Amino acid sequence: MRISFLCSDEQHPVNAYLGRWIAAQQGIHQIELVRKKSELSGGDILFLISCAEIIGSADRSAYHASLVLHASDLPSGRGWSPHIWQIIEGAEEITLSLLEAEDKVDSGRIWKKLRFPVPKHALWDEINALLFDAEIELIDFVVREFEKISPTEQDARIEPTFYSRRSPSDSEIDPSQSIASQFDKIRVCDPNRFPAFFELHGKKYKLVLEKIND
Repeated sequence: MRISFLCSDEQHPVNAYLGRWIAAQQGIHQIELVRKKSELSGGDILFLISCAEIIGSADRSAYHASLVLHASDLPSGRGWSPHIWQIIEGAEEITLSLLEAEDKVDSGRIWKKLRFPVPKHALWDEINALLFDAEIELIDFVVREFEKISPTEQDARIEPTFYSRRSPSDSEIDPSQSIASQFDKIRVCDPNRFPAFFELHGKKYKLVLEKIND
């Protein structure tokens, strides 16, 4: 099977998980991991993971299936960084949807959904591990069951909701409010790529949250 992964950000932490999966599949499938759609060579399956480019029908036609991994219970939570927004809203469980890529964002048919809990104490790296493990599980499912899967349309009875793209300002913490009231917002911030910060006395401060295991 010829499989392509398109992940735009070379620094994204999911790359370590993709790299291990690809290494384990060597000699079984022909696999490529690329950063730009212009590098895609076509094949059986295209996985779009944290892809920043628009992948149009012409690009998708080079594959038997073009699939997106999206961390919300679609059609609710279309758009950007859905699991981050949901955790900030207080969610303790995330649904990961595997769906077909379409011109209209996050509107494609569903191949499978997988739910996983997110403990209230979990920090950004622990949340990532839960999410990426779930993504690898769905990737395994597709590759194993590819010929047997019957995709289903998204539930038309549910009105779609949308999340906006996150910006650095979304990681700003209010120093006048308690840590407890902002804990969900702090714990989802990647201290390396999108750190939490606050401004006080005319200066900006980076806030790093680490768990102490007694």
